[in-house]
Amino acid sequence: MTRTAPETMAETDVIDLLLAQHAMIRDLFDEVEQAPAGQRGEAFTRLVRLLAVHETAEEEIVHPYARRKIDGGDGVVDDRLEEENQAKELLSRMDQAGPDAPDFMDNLLMLRAAVEAHARSEERYEFTQLRGHTTEAERRSMAVGVKAAEAMAPTHPHPGTESATKNVLVGTPVAMMDRARDVIRKAMGKNP
Repeated sequence: MTRTAPETMAETDVIDLLLAQHAMIRDLFDEVEQAPAGQRGEAFTRLVRLLAVHETAEEEIVHPYARRKIDGGDGVVDDRLEEENQAKELLSRMDQAGPDAPDFMDNLLMLRAAVEAHARSEERYEFTQLRGHTTEAERRSMAVGVKAAEAMAPTHPHPGTESATKNVLVGTPVAMMDRARDVIRKAMGKNP
């Protein structure tokens, strides 16, 4: 079983950190897909949380930096944000319906394809350029920022908040509500 606490990962370079998280996400998709139908909930909950905090941190820290630092940054980031929003929409519907929904596995396969295509695009168009246009010190600073953002990020998807400004304005109250809801559901014996 994969553990997911991205804010506690050891990587100190933001690109290495994000690549390691992409690998964790792929592993969690495998875990959810391979779990027996009645046991998917816990793995799916961890997948939802990881995707939510990972994307929020990228939106708050990485994408704004990429806009300023890489060639064609606005276009590269706008494309990634569009991909993220589409995946968040589907993930949000799946999160609300739960892993027992009749169309869960079909939606999971669509979500996985969208998330993996998005990750490949980030790695190819954004991360490669960021590594080439930033210093080690900048990437270490960004890794600290990403981990801090993940520690405070909402734990469920919230489509429509794909910008640093919107995440900062609504992120903290939404994160508090998400985390309170997670604790209540856990106390009631339900998957968050």
